[in-house]
Amino acid sequence: MATSIKQLNKWANAHTSYPIDMLRIALGVFLFLKGVSFVSDRHYLNEVLNTFNGFGGEMLLIHYVGFAHMIGGFLIVIGFFTRWSIYAQLPIILSAVLINFFGEFNLSNFLQASIAFMLCLFFSFYGSGKHSVDYNMKMEQ
Repeated sequence: MATSIKQLNKWANAHTSYPIDMLRIALGVFLFLKGVSFVSDRHYLNEVLNTFNGFGGEMLLIHYVGFAHMIGGFLIVIGFFTRWSIYAQLPIILSAVLINFFGEFNLSNFLQASIAFMLCLFFSFYGSGKHSVDYNMKMEQ
């Protein structure tokens, strides 16, 4: 049975609640703050880049991860292009989960990345919900 984005939106809007919207906002704030800390904390940045030693593209990694988290997190908070923002986050967060197995295992980072990954998967299907910019723009049409 193929489901479309329109059907998922109808289901999500019928089953929306404030706690789920608060969870979406918390995910967006978390991602935004992770992006800020990734760009501003040079020690953590060097630690992550040492894991990828020899792969090249470090500057691309720095700019993509930091700004994708900051911009995507902001868009998730306000509920604008939520699914697209989540799709941009999924490879980053999946990589964050996998980094714990290739480098030193850090339980705190692993739990943060795993929870963020599960929430991103949930909101990639659920969408932004009724209390969002996406919903308000759709209702104005």
